[in-house]
Amino acid sequence: MNAHTSPHGEMPGGHAEHSSHSSPGEHTRPGMSMDHAGHGQHAGHGDHVGQFRRLFWINLLIAVPAVAFSGMFAMILGYEVPAWGPWIAPVLGTVMYAWGGRPFLTGAVSELKARRPGMMLLIGLAITVAFLASWGASLGILHHELEFWWELALLIVIMLLGHWLEMRSLAQTTSALDSLAALLPDEAELVDGTVVSPADLEIGDIVRVRPGGSIPADGEIVDGRADLDESMLTGESRTVSRGTGDHVTAGTVATDSGLRIRVTATGDDTALAGIRRLVADAQASSSRAQRIADRAAAWLFWFALGAAVVTALVWTFLGMPDEAVVRTITVLVIACPHALGLAIPLVVSIATERAARAGVLIKDRLALETMRDVDAVLFDKTGTLTKGEPTVTAVAPSAGWTADQVLALAASAEADSEHPLAKAIVRAASARDVPSATGFSSSPAVGVTATVDGHEVRVGGPRLLEEVGADDAPEAAQWRVDGAIILHVVRDGQTIGGLKLADEIRSESREAVRALQARGIEVVMITGDAEAVAHAVAADLGIERVFAGVRPEDKSARVAELQREGRRVAMVGDGVNDAPALAQADVGIAIGAGTDVAIASAGVILASDDPRSVVSVIELSQASYRKMTQNLWWAAGYNLISVPLAAGMLAPVGFVLPMSVGAVLMSLSTIVVALNAQALRRLDLRPGR
Repeated sequence: MNAHTSPHGEMPGGHAEHSSHSSPGEHTRPGMSMDHAGHGQHAGHGDHVGQFRRLFWINLLIAVPAVAFSGMFAMILGYEVPAWGPWIAPVLGTVMYAWGGRPFLTGAVSELKARRPGMMLLIGLAITVAFLASWGASLGILHHELEFWWELALLIVIMLLGHWLEMRSLAQTTSALDSLAALLPDEAELVDGTVVSPADLEIGDIVRVRPGGSIPADGEIVDGRADLDESMLTGESRTVSRGTGDHVTAGTVATDSGLRIRVTATGDDTALAGIRRLVADAQASSSRAQRIADRAAAWLFWFALGAAVVTALVWTFLGMPDEAVVRTITVLVIACPHALGLAIPLVVSIATERAARAGVLIKDRLALETMRDVDAVLFDKTGTLTKGEPTVTAVAPSAGWTADQVLALAASAEADSEHPLAKAIVRAASARDVPSATGFSSSPAVGVTATVDGHEVRVGGPRLLEEVGADDAPEAAQWRVDGAIILHVVRDGQTIGGLKLADEIRSESREAVRALQARGIEVVMITGDAEAVAHAVAADLGIERVFAGVRPEDKSARVAELQREGRRVAMVGDGVNDAPALAQADVGIAIGAGTDVAIASAGVILASDDPRSVVSVIELSQASYRKMTQNLWWAAGYNLISVPLAAGMLAPVGFVLPMSVGAVLMSLSTIVVALNAQALRRLDLRPGR
């Protein structure tokens, strides 16, 4: 589309309701599809939060008497278990193992089948060893030091708390693929009046699309001309004129006039279906990434298992088989990462809560982790750096007229039009005295006409000037270079001025770009708009690298191009056309009033339209990663120190770690991790603070 083309001048000026690509109010449903062994499967299991919440609270209530009546715990604290109470802990401990421990046991089985040991297997091993050893001690088969009912209860409760926090921070959302499918109309009308489902259309069918209606399938216009809103698919901020012989795409909207279209592609062959495949493929590939806590748990599993084997062999070789059993079981139980179970989920929970208060919704914790390494931020222009709606930015009155007079007359003529450009003109003149108009009419591809104070006033584009035989305003040449929309105001056949309309740049965008560049991050702009429009906006914002005139499938390719250059890319967008790119990027960020598709394809959602929040996400990522790393070292440090001591490494010098000391270290490690994560609450993420 040429930079100077005005859809308002090539369509009827009294257009039907323009369909925006934004969907305010639909962006408050964050979530993700999880793939965490043992407790998270996919979208549709939205009750995981409730399940783990109930499991945690019920098991916490059970754990209180289980710990209190544990003989080993009573001995550590120096009190006696009542004569009637020795079997309370075994009974309640068994209930907790079978019920509260079930998610971890099933997860452990899954990790064994996949041959990928991790957190679930480590937890499952610890609670199983603690359960069997405790029953052995309670029945007098094993040494009384192997009574771990209190440890079993605390372990299950702490792990349930960690997973509840994890689930809560990763609530489910609607499927991106379902949202893409929702772009199609529910019905398609054939020219003979028959109404069918779009899925039942066949190639060669002729369908009727009424003004304001969505196109049900890819096709070719055989009759009519209309102003099409293609922003959902192309990112183009202006409607585009399409007439007989032009190709149209399923999901786009005829804003003003009716069309007859011959179907050329249906189902999986449509452009919309192609975008769905791109989103699905990118999401599937990104879901295979491993999380840092799972890697740490895998290392700890082999460390604990190796330590247990060595412990058993050494104590047996020394001729103390009873001590070998005690030390080996102690190692396996004490090696379970109590603090590690909270190290990551607690940081994520606090980070997502702090972010949400600042208008940043975290769906994917991998995205939060990755954001700290981003060195290129790719902004979609329309609706992201700009407001995605036209605004009158300049008025050029002819001799003898003032800018206020020209704008007021234009607003009078446009008052009855529903076209976005008409609304922009009316908004611009809202503070002025606008006379009433009569006799409103619109003419396809020309503009609008109305009578104002007995004079004929017309507003339109280039074809209006051709009709009246007038020339452009002198400023129009520069306006075209800027890629602006140009409308002309004609009174009684004489041009009285010109209007420049453009997609308004958000006032916060300049600050966001400067802040990112100050951090050494390259800012790149990508858009479906024409070169002139794109470069004008980029120059205003100080952005040097621009991808203009980019189709949806090419947007994801552009992201991949940056990634091949060795860049870690964050993509920021709000439209359906951005969905594949958001999914392809290392971090996808959906901004403000974006569509459900963009939101479901992104790992981070900015609930406001403020692009400065991208900087807040980077700060949050860096702070969260520091806390995660510190917590992992605290959690793993407990194991790295206590396991060798529990195994008897210092036995030659007369020191073997008592279980009571191990319990204190375990509790201290968990407390330190929790307090360290709480420090994130002091982080101020408000944009522009």
